Amino acid sequence: MTDGPARFGGRNDVELAIVLDCADLERSAAFWCGVLGYRAEHGSPGRYQTLLPPDGNGIELLLQQVPEPKTTKTRLHLDLRVPDLEAGTARVTALGARRLTTDPIEEHGWTWHVLTDPDDNEFCILQPPAARRLRAF
Repeated sequence: MTDGPARFGGRNDVELAIVLDCADLERSAAFWCGVLGYRAEHGSPGRYQTLLPPDGNGIELLLQQVPEPKTTKTRLHLDLRVPDLEAGTARVTALGARRLTTDPIEEHGWTWHVLTDPDDNEFCILQPPAARRLRAF
């Protein structure tokens, strides 16, 4: 295995970026930078805002400002895997996330909550099974 940006995945000629629609670039950038520990790139053009990890090594989150509100379930969502579900959930709700699940969902040893960002885009906070948690964190 070679060291290199995670954003390249398995191919050297493909770079993965995740694009997320939003109504307010500044608000969304502040929220997602707080959640992910990313930084906003200066000089992003017009209705776009690029967010990257501080060292630039990781998957880009590109915010795209759109005029229409979200109206249906998001077909693609982010999963944020954390070592402590309650602490992770409390942290993102303090940043402005809204919890959609009252009780954690449990399946195959995974435990999670479904939340929304300030633009109502769904995402999940997950705590892996104990055996997997030892390797991941």
